[in-house]
Amino acid sequence: MQKSLLLGVEAIAQGAIDGGMSGVYAYPGTPSTEITEYVQNSSQAKALHIHSDWAANEKTAMESALGMSYVGKRAMVCMKHVGLNVAADCFMNAAITGANGGMLVVVADDPSMHSSQNEQDSRVYAKFAMIPILEPSNQQEAYEMARFAFELSEACETPVMMRITTRLAHSRAGVQRANEIIAQNRLRLPDDKLQFVLLPAIARKRYQKLLGKQEKLQAASDESKFNSYTEGVNKSMGIIACGLGYNYLMENYPQGDCPYSVLKISQYPIPRSMVEKITRECDQILLLEEGYPVVEEMLKGYLGKESVSGRLDGMLSRDGELTPDMVGKALGFEIKENYEIPDIVVPRPPALCVGCSHVDVYKALNEVIADFGTGRVFSDIGCYTLGALPPYNAISSCVDMGASITMAKGASDGGLIPSVAVIGDSTFTHSGMTGLLDAINEKTPITVIISDNESISMTGGQKSSAKGRLEAICEGLGVEKEHLHVLLPVPKKHDEIKEIIRKELEYDGVSVIIPRRICVQKNVRDQKIRKANKAKLAAKA
Repeated sequence: MQKSLLLGVEAIAQGAIDGGMSGVYAYPGTPSTEITEYVQNSSQAKALHIHSDWAANEKTAMESALGMSYVGKRAMVCMKHVGLNVAADCFMNAAITGANGGMLVVVADDPSMHSSQNEQDSRVYAKFAMIPILEPSNQQEAYEMARFAFELSEACETPVMMRITTRLAHSRAGVQRANEIIAQNRLRLPDDKLQFVLLPAIARKRYQKLLGKQEKLQAASDESKFNSYTEGVNKSMGIIACGLGYNYLMENYPQGDCPYSVLKISQYPIPRSMVEKITRECDQILLLEEGYPVVEEMLKGYLGKESVSGRLDGMLSRDGELTPDMVGKALGFEIKENYEIPDIVVPRPPALCVGCSHVDVYKALNEVIADFGTGRVFSDIGCYTLGALPPYNAISSCVDMGASITMAKGASDGGLIPSVAVIGDSTFTHSGMTGLLDAINEKTPITVIISDNESISMTGGQKSSAKGRLEAICEGLGVEKEHLHVLLPVPKKHDEIKEIIRKELEYDGVSVIIPRRICVQKNVRDQKIRKANKAKLAAKA
């Protein structure tokens, strides 16, 4: 058995490889990105011909994974929590079609919003879809669950969600790999040829099947090795710890001498028999869970308000991450608070890199837009969102992937003319193209700036689906050639950029400006790779 020091996301990737996975589908999104990158860089995955190319967005990734499941192969799809919103259409319906080959949906939530717009808890989605959830408490469990998820998916003929959070995703621990590497499934089409055809008459029958699976899913959770009940000597309080919350609990009892009864939940539906036991035997229940009070709300409805404490009654903070100190305070330990933070570690806002092409775009745009009035530049998800901060203060929105174009369109429809959308190359192909088509169809007077740095730079420089295609896509959607411009965003082109932006802001229709220059960080990385490859060739010669 091999032991490796792995991030939580790497443990999931290795577990899926060892579990017979044939393909991983994803769009980069922190903190889930490294799962796919690990597979892409794995010599084992390459030897097994495991598919690992990036998808254009989470919806296409989800649908592709479902297609691989359809042919009997084991597939994993990875995304961050807000990416699940994009994939939700297929996600909800995949619960009804069910799975043929094992299908694992890994969703990385981001409590405290380290790199996200919200704190949504993906367990709510899985509960809504009525599919099993696996929530590892540590990296070893993450590895084991990734292997197990395919087996569970095939046994219950349903997709399985693994829900992780930022701290588990990006912290390391020793992981013991299994001796057995499971072989990939053979190609096998569904026995029911209409299983994946959700015409209403068929979908109604499939939904009945989904409802009928719930007892089996409940039994699987009640018997799961990932759920455990440890009886304590002090019955004044019982503790239910979900996922990473169990790890934080144990950090407060490093000798393993917690006096209270503890129910660890890492597989859902919640293990009913264990919940009934701890609530029957203990006077008060403390709920430790990352994200929303999902289990807490369920128990409060069943047991009554007074006997359950957690995020809803203020025992734990309603927002942000769970921490060992927060758990210790709830347990009655004396916790030091309000530490004086040295200046060297005071949080500093992120900033655009020196030499970033987005800087040249915003400098020109700010000068031109000043003549028309502020509050009319809508932006999107990417590095360029930092244009909202000083010294640029250049944008007025950042809501979700692709929303810059559609919000600019709506603002223009409402009379804010001119309206401008700033979007990145990858975000444009992820979710912006359909919004541009709406604007073209209605000849809406908006100017769309696709700031093209030739990669998915915010998440580490992954390959952009837009590379080499932007002009053709825009022309194909119907942008008039005379109002489609490609520019080089560098200081010496400042006046030229301003002139074109001004011209298009005055145009009564849709115009697209593509400032194109490679991301400075990616350029440095690419040069290092080229230099290393050149050195290898020279050494061989």
